[in-house]
Amino acid sequence: MRTNDANKIVEKELSYKLTGIFFDAHNRLGRFLKEKQYADEVEKLLKKAGINYKREFALETSGLDIGRNRVDFLVEKRVIVDIKAKRLITKEDYYQILRYLKVAGLKLGLIVNFRNTYLKPKRIMNPDVFA
Repeated sequence: MRTNDANKIVEKELSYKLTGIFFDAHNRLGRFLKEKQYADEVEKLLKKAGINYKREFALETSGLDIGRNRVDFLVEKRVIVDIKAKRLITKEDYYQILRYLKVAGLKLGLIVNFRNTYLKPKRIMNPDVFA
């Protein structure tokens, strides 16, 4: 049986490593802290794992929204990670990471809500890259 590119998991290995880091951070810190505390823990674990990343920076844009597109993490220049610590992930959160992906020209973004009892990172794909 032959598979095509549309059926492959995007950034499979890196996503797997990141998910392990998120679960480790969630297990260590629990679910009632602030986003910055989770981001600090994720950063510590990324360093420990030797994974290249850039934290809290503005994406370069050519529009008037300079500075509005601030991502929490850009991992290995391939995956955007958005850290949340709130009751619910909203449509605006999805639109926000889609905007980040479009501006950066990347395929995959992860929304991680540490407030959940059971951590469920959300994989967001940039439809423009696959078109």
